[in-house]
Amino acid sequence: MSGAGVPRVVIADDDDDIRGLMQIAARRAGVEVVAAVDNGPAALDAVREGGIDLVVLDISMPGMNGVEVAEAVRADPVASATLILMVSASVQLLTDHGVVAERSDSFIIKPFSPKVLSARIREMLGMEATV
Repeated sequence: MSGAGVPRVVIADDDDDIRGLMQIAARRAGVEVVAAVDNGPAALDAVREGGIDLVVLDISMPGMNGVEVAEAVRADPVASATLILMVSASVQLLTDHGVVAERSDSFIIKPFSPKVLSARIREMLGMEATV
C-alpha cells in the first residue's frame, strides 16, 4: 500500500450506474475512493497523481480503453506499483490470449455483485475481511 492509513483507489467505468456500484463496493471494502471517472485518460491522470494503491478499470471506455490505461500505468515509474483490477462484460476480452492477465493483477466479469467486488479489493490489498 502507499503507506500508513486507508488504501487509496481510483475507479474508472463509463457507465454511471456501474461506476456508482463500484464506489459503494470500494467504500464497503474500507478504502478511500480518490477518483471515480468515466474515461481512460482521466483514470490515468488520477493514478499518475501518485499514492494510488489500486485502480479498478473497465476495459471498454472512451479516450483510452482499460488495457491501454493499464499499459501506461505499468510504464510510468510513479504509478507502476499500482495494483490493477480489470472489469468487463466480455469473458473473451478478459481471457483471450492473456491480454488482460499480462496487464492486470486480477479481473472480474460483469455483472458482478458489489459484495464480490468488495472482497476482491480487500484481497488484492491484503486487508482483513470486514463483517
